[in-house]
Amino acid sequence: MDLSHVAITRPVGTSLLAIGLLLVGAVAYFALPVASMPNVDFPTIRVNASLSGADPQTTAATLAAPLERHLGEIGGLTQITSVSSLGSTSISLQFDLSRNVEDAARDVQGAINAAAADLPAGLPQLPAMRKANTAAAPVLILALTSKTLEPTALYDIADTVLAQRLSQVTGVAEVSVNGAAQPATRITVDPDRAAAMGLGFETIRAAIANTNTLAPIGAVDSENSSLVIATNAQLQKLEDFKSIVVQTGANGTPVLLGDIARIDSAPRSRFSSAEFNRQPAVLLVITKAPEANIIDTVDRVKALLPELKRWIPAGVDITIQTDRSESIRASVGDMQRTLLLSIGLVMLVVFAFLRRIGATAAAGITVPLSLAGTCALMWLCGYSVNNLTLMAFAVAVGFVVDDAIVMIENVHRSIEAGVPPLKAAFAGARQIGFTVFSI
Repeated sequence: MDLSHVAITRPVGTSLLAIGLLLVGAVAYFALPVASMPNVDFPTIRVNASLSGADPQTTAATLAAPLERHLGEIGGLTQITSVSSLGSTSISLQFDLSRNVEDAARDVQGAINAAAADLPAGLPQLPAMRKANTAAAPVLILALTSKTLEPTALYDIADTVLAQRLSQVTGVAEVSVNGAAQPATRITVDPDRAAAMGLGFETIRAAIANTNTLAPIGAVDSENSSLVIATNAQLQKLEDFKSIVVQTGANGTPVLLGDIARIDSAPRSRFSSAEFNRQPAVLLVITKAPEANIIDTVDRVKALLPELKRWIPAGVDITIQTDRSESIRASVGDMQRTLLLSIGLVMLVVFAFLRRIGATAAAGITVPLSLAGTCALMWLCGYSVNNLTLMAFAVAVGFVVDDAIVMIENVHRSIEAGVPPLKAAFAGARQIGFTVFSI
């Protein structure tokens, strides 16, 4: 007894099974992650090495070249790309899909250890590696601007308040803060004045480090009590740095840091800046987890923005600079409309040729049932709803309806030949059942 025979002889059970499949598929469709394209996670590892003060040509020759020679010997490596800049080099390694990223990471670490002998002797530390997500493009970028606060203050707000709260949102993998740096004190030594006073840069550095320290001093114990001695010798104001005694001359005259250097309040890094609407800004770059739904993640972040604005000063504005979900919503919505239009056109063509409402309805029922079953299977396999899957749905609708029409016409042919409807259904399903199943 085949499946079609059971379905024909038990119409109530078949109907309940179809309704259950439709409900499961509908739930699975709304549970599927949404993306612009399928998520293909190639095993990728990035290796970073730094050599302070080296120009790009030097880092390429002394860091990138030795590392590439050893890394290129790893099996399963499909692509290697290196970028050398001032004082650092970054190497991206992409492996074949068949390679496990953990095994590849062990091979990369072994290659780095083997290349240590070929690296410069003055390298402060061995190159570091980390696993990278090639699909981790930002889904949302927020811009912080203010007419009253400096970028360093905005960076402090973004790093200590906003980034931590946004990282707790479901679906968010990482929140990075760009466009500024933490506030710092910048000391620019005048080499001519320092040389005239017989001071070297190491002497100046040691004087600053010894004066601006935060370390435990100790404790005083007695028979009945214990007293902890604590002090905070860290310098907070620019005038405090200017008063640092670098050296005492032969005649007892102290040489102050302010006499040989210019001291300013500036960001820690001068090479990080951003603008939004011609205003200095700090950017919060948000990436999603690999299995998360882009649209749902962006919606959760947007819903959190009013609450975040209550936690920050009134003069700080949070504006959405880039929203990747908008293009995805538009493309997915367009494909959904195309899918519905294709279903409607197919049903119209079927009715125009069959001219029977019952036969058209029988052929039309197969479309939502097939799509529902496909969505349930996609959810089990961990797939996503994207432009390719929706396009495949639109193409598959024609095949599904074509199979239904072939089955209906074959049964109707037997009925026209005088065979009773029930026997005609058994015979029609038996004759082309395997063909329909294979398609």
